[in-house]
Amino acid sequence: MKVIFTILFGLVGFAFADDNTQLIQAFSVLAAVVGLGIAALGGAIGMGHTAAATISGTARNPGIGGKLFTTMFIALAMIEAQVIYTLVFAAIALYGNPFL
Repeated sequence: MKVIFTILFGLVGFAFADDNTQLIQAFSVLAAVVGLGIAALGGAIGMGHTAAATISGTARNPGIGGKLFTTMFIALAMIEAQVIYTLVFAAIALYGNPFL
């Protein structure tokens, strides 16, 4: 609750600004940081589950460990691609902002 009030009172200065470009830039930075943080968190959780499942499968049947590791690396690349897409969108929001 304190965090919400701090953010709201911190943004009061933008409400009384003459132009809205500073407000749009501030919200673009906020959106980029929050979006990238959520994407990185989701990617880290997904990679952890993927690694845990691969280790568990290899422990149960060591004979298919090579196939599991190959599949795991493909899955990790797909998970990481989603985080990279979010990074690209965050960079567009920060540097090539279409709303200005």
